[in-house]
Order: sequence, then structure tokens, then C-alpha cells
Amino acid sequence: MGRRGHAQRVSADDPALETAVAQAQDGDETAFAALYRLVQPGLLGYLRGIVGDGAEDIASAVWREVARELPRFRGDGPGFRGWTASIARRHALGHLRRRGASSRSSGRSLAPPAAHTPYGATLSVETAQALVARLPRAQAEAVLLRHAVRLDEPAVARLIRRPRSVVRVRARRGLRNLARLLAPDDVTHDVARTLGEPR
Repeated sequence: MGRRGHAQRVSADDPALETAVAQAQDGDETAFAALYRLVQPGLLGYLRGIVGDGAEDIASAVWREVARELPRFRGDGPGFRGWTASIARRHALGHLRRRGASSRSSGRSLAPPAAHTPYGATLSVETAQALVARLPRAQAEAVLLRHAVRLDEPAVARLIRRPRSVVRVRARRGLRNLARLLAPDDVTHDVARTLGEPR
């Protein structure tokens, strides 16, 4: 996943990410720190939305593996983003299996919470995490991979080993369900983006 540098949605920081990957592979510690700053917020947002508590510990394990395997990575900036997401997903699913919660939230009610976030208000990480936790896990994962990690549909499809049409449907349903949990004027993409922002 991601090792061949497949085309993905272009992000403003992709050129910087690609440069940092190459330099970090040559042993530049400053470049590795740049990789971490560019990728960690979205990765941690994904993990928060999928596993909740324990996301920081899992992210640490992910970065240890990334550091160990980085010399073998082949790809560009978006490919690196996808590769790290695949490592994070494997660790997250293992964590859920050990916790006995691999079907987390699949049966939770999507009834609106008591209070909506007012239009124009900034969502807190905790609020965004609570909203995503109310989605079925497959929908939450599609929304987070698309909007927090910033992978495109083909990259998400490769990562979860499902057709692109499945990714598209899950992401749409997830956003529609988030819209039911938010005030009508809220931008539901902000939930996933909030989880992907540095704290």
C-alpha cells in the first residue's frame, strides 16, 4: 500500500512531504521530524476516531515501525501518507481485537446529541471524536481516511481492500450520518479535519 507512489489527492504539503521522505531516508533527523509534523496530526485523528483511548500509544508504535522500515519505503509524499495509514490501521485493528471491540459502534444509535455545535463554532477534538464514535466503524474509517488522513478514494480502497464504490458509499453515508448529529448548517467534513489537527 502506497509503496509505488500511486496518484492521490494532491495536498498543499505533498512536495514538502516528498522532500522530507527522501532526506529522512538518507538519515536526516530534521527531515524525519518534518515527516512527523506533516503526517502525525491526520494519523492521530484517524486513530482517535477508530480506537478512542489509546490512540497516542498506538501512534507511538506506528512511528517506531515507520522509523525502522523507512529505508525500504519506495514512493512519493502521498504514497508515504498511505503507507503510514496502512501501518496505523494494522495496529488499530490489532488493538481492537485485543480489546474485544472489533465491531465498535456498529450498533450505536445515531440519535442527535442533546446539544448541537452552533454554526461557525470550532469543534473541539473531544466533540469531534465523540461524534465519529457514534458512526458504524466502516463509515467512520472511510470518513477519517478521506478527510483526516487525506487519502483519495483509490488509496483508501487499496488500504481497506474494498472497491472504490464501497469507499465512496461508506464516506457519503458517514458524512450524511454526521450531518444528522450536527446542526444543519455545520460542515460535517470539519469533524474529521478537527481530529486531524495538532492539539
